[in-house]
Amino acid sequence: MPAISNIIKAYRPDLSPYESLYKHFHSHPELSFQEKDTAAGIQAHLKKLGSYSVHPNIGGTGTAAVLENGTGTTVLLRADIDALPVEENTGLPYASRKRMKDADGVERPVMHACGHDMHFTSLLAAAELLLKAKDEWQGTLVLCFQPAEEKGAGAQAMVDDGLYDRVPVPDVVLGAHVVPYRSAGTIGTRRGLMSTAADSFHCTLYGRGGHASQPHQTIDPVVMAASTVMRLQTIRSREINPAGHAVVSVGSLRAGDTENIIPDRAELKINVRTMDAKTRERVLGSLKRIIEAESTASNAPKPPELKEITRYPFGVNDEDVTAKLENTFSAVFEAGPHGYQSDIPPMAASEDFGILASAVKRPASFFVYGGTDPDAYDKAEKEGRLDDDIPNNHSPFFAPVVQPTMTCAVDGYAAAALTWLVKE
Repeated sequence: MPAISNIIKAYRPDLSPYESLYKHFHSHPELSFQEKDTAAGIQAHLKKLGSYSVHPNIGGTGTAAVLENGTGTTVLLRADIDALPVEENTGLPYASRKRMKDADGVERPVMHACGHDMHFTSLLAAAELLLKAKDEWQGTLVLCFQPAEEKGAGAQAMVDDGLYDRVPVPDVVLGAHVVPYRSAGTIGTRRGLMSTAADSFHCTLYGRGGHASQPHQTIDPVVMAASTVMRLQTIRSREINPAGHAVVSVGSLRAGDTENIIPDRAELKINVRTMDAKTRERVLGSLKRIIEAESTASNAPKPPELKEITRYPFGVNDEDVTAKLENTFSAVFEAGPHGYQSDIPPMAASEDFGILASAVKRPASFFVYGGTDPDAYDKAEKEGRLDDDIPNNHSPFFAPVVQPTMTCAVDGYAAAALTWLVKE
């Protein structure tokens, strides 16, 4: 069996055009389920490569591509393609200035603040690598460019729209994410729990509006909302075992339009992250109890409304699949703090990636690769300032360094697929 590392080195394409393509996509991000131009660009590139059968418009703006190369294992590689309603402040020459209307019709700034542009551009480069190397492997490669990961809805949308009626059902499902808490050029795997579950809600608290000079004639939903926000923080600090993991965040609080009018309602958007089913159940129960209790304590004219927005499953990496990735990555990448690392901590973030596997009862594994400039990372780590100096995903300052991030990502995607496809 030829060494996978030798195959990658021999067939890795010139990445300069992909660096330019990445910068183009970074400058032209699109919100969830609105990624029409992004999808069109992906499809055009796949058709230019040739040999891949391209399947557009799955689950709205999703794209799948298939390269059949003899009998053997079927491997699916997934990358997400959507961006976030964030105004970019990186100062990069290719920074996004894009604005577009969200699902509610409100115009928002848009940014690839989570690195999805790096994901799908690197997967396109890996697609070229694997096409050029087709004499070295056999089986079927499925590429999945998934929309709306940020809504936790894109994977399910593709499945519901017949993804596996259009492409072969994979034997193994693989995906990856660029992260700021590792320096560029590093790659990491983990067996078992890889990412948290996430539950998001839209909460409406009802009051009675009136003149700010006559508060006794009103029921102030702003005060009600403030009390609710503060009380929700006690779930983690007073109801969950300190050794456990739970995060309750209120990312949006909206009420009223001017200073001298007490409004009749307040709206909260709440996000919950947990790492085990028992904690998840307890936190969600406490969330509902506190919201209802604060509304009652404020003498609200009617009960609050709590509507689920998104629901992400726990991300669990298959033990056997991940063990095989460990063997491959330890051979392809150097070991250590600037190369391959096994048994990394689970991600605090959440992913809907696993739905692509669980929908057809197939094993999956999700790995990560670093995106932070190695010198900047080492300096911040040495000074104990990683949390202060390194912008995280979803930050307006988040932007992976293009290299060596892209090379590591391309090699990672290709090596992962070849783990099951390389000829023996």
